[in-house]
Amino acid sequence: MKELIEYIAKSIVNAPDAVVVTEETNEQGITLKLQVADDDKGRVIGRQGRIAEAMRTLVRVKAAKAGTRATLEIL
Repeated sequence: MKELIEYIAKSIVNAPDAVVVTEETNEQGITLKLQVADDDKGRVIGRQGRIAEAMRTLVRVKAAKAGTRATLEIL
């Protein structure tokens, strides 16, 4: 899942070198934290949060297939 989010984010932003995805596992499942440059946050979130919501949906589907739960946080 980490690679998927990293690939999508790097495809969208102007500064792909600034994209950092960290993965944390806890009792509730997996938490993915996406960090991008300040100028690119709007690109990753999208109009009315559509791109962010689409990425979160992909993460949830992939996690469900793996039998776990996952969330995506954009920092």
